[in-house]
Amino acid sequence: MLKHNSEKTASNICKNQSPHSSTGKHRTSNPLTLNTMANSKEVAVTSSWSPAFIEELLSSSQQVCLLYHISYLCLAKFPKLERLLRIRAVETQLLFGSSEAVMLKCVGTSQNLVSSLFPMLIRAVEKNKPAMAVKYLEKARTWITEIIHEVEKMAARYDTHNRDVATTTSDVVTEKKETEKRLSQLSKEIKAMTEETEKLDAELKKTTADLAETEKKIGEKNNELQNLVRDAAAKSSGLGVLAAVVPFIGPIVKSIYDAKTSPEIAEKTKALESELNRLTAEKISLKQKEWNLQIQTIDWRMKLAKLQIDKGTIPEPTHLGEVQRFLTKIQQILIALQGFWEKVNSMLGTIKDRTFANEDIVDDPDFKEVFVKSIQTASEVWEGFGLSCGKAAEIFRVQSKDSYSFLEIDPSSLSKDVWQKEYDSVKEKLLQLKVTVDQPSAPAIKN
Repeated sequence: MLKHNSEKTASNICKNQSPHSSTGKHRTSNPLTLNTMANSKEVAVTSSWSPAFIEELLSSSQQVCLLYHISYLCLAKFPKLERLLRIRAVETQLLFGSSEAVMLKCVGTSQNLVSSLFPMLIRAVEKNKPAMAVKYLEKARTWITEIIHEVEKMAARYDTHNRDVATTTSDVVTEKKETEKRLSQLSKEIKAMTEETEKLDAELKKTTADLAETEKKIGEKNNELQNLVRDAAAKSSGLGVLAAVVPFIGPIVKSIYDAKTSPEIAEKTKALESELNRLTAEKISLKQKEWNLQIQTIDWRMKLAKLQIDKGTIPEPTHLGEVQRFLTKIQQILIALQGFWEKVNSMLGTIKDRTFANEDIVDDPDFKEVFVKSIQTASEVWEGFGLSCGKAAEIFRVQSKDSYSFLEIDPSSLSKDVWQKEYDSVKEKLLQLKVTVDQPSAPAIKN
């Protein structure tokens, strides 16, 4: 999560702005310098994407591992399928290791922005050296371009890997059909359990669709809010600079409230924030319902799988389908991360092209004061983002090195009692894993 000690700095940025310098002499702030950055149609001012992505990343990566584990146990009597599953699980493990490296690059770039770029930008403004600022902005954009390419390649690898998992799932289904041909008839007990599982699946599918619709509405409201913030930034020199260097919407919204210079914009922002809070509470409620249904479905599927194993048939490969779903979630997080860095890259380009293009612009005292305070706020925000990326890297590290030790054991070599104990242990972990989302009372926009 972002650090909250940046709020004081952010809230003062608009309060302290004036068309007068500290000596009392009137100066007209150059609109190209202070406003045009945020008013540019070429780049979004802020991003609704949140560094809280680590919460969903943790849940998804843990469930991928547990679902692989339970699938591995269920295929103990089918060596061909067990071998295929082992290959897919190892590939996932290696993919998580590569993902850790990408997140560490995000950490490094965030630290470089805070420790290198931002201090040099302040120095360039204070020393009236726009050429120096342009040089360092270009260097930072080179770092970010490298990250964008790395994240893009990683997202593509997840897509390829997910297709491989889908192929393995199809192989299990084919083998299952051939096995069942050798059985005269499935028991009535298996049929009854299958019907109950299908009912739960249908309800779960409907809830997931409702959740997707709510998330779509949240996205639309976020776009409205970003457009409103863009308009506000275009009319305020303080907000214009802050919006150009802080890529998250929370600090900008707080500055709008604290400035108290535009009641109409503040009122519209409040209304949108209230609607976002309502939709977020609805989303969390649906997520909890979805999770409860997932728990019930997992429980029934595992009972059904155990019964099918006892009857000598291959269990339904539903757990592998869940693996694909959670891998897709991780891929979506990476795609969002790529989009985030692309926006940051564009924002830095806007600063370079529209702020430091004129050699005399940085001689404006008003600009210096606004710019320095905005950079100080940006530094605090980016430190928090770097911490979030560090936590994400740690999640991938744990999942790539420590969580797949079950692959070292041949499940077919386990005694019936040991197998059952292992099976029950994984089942318990799946049932206990909770949805890691904010409580309904938490605000949709964090400052």
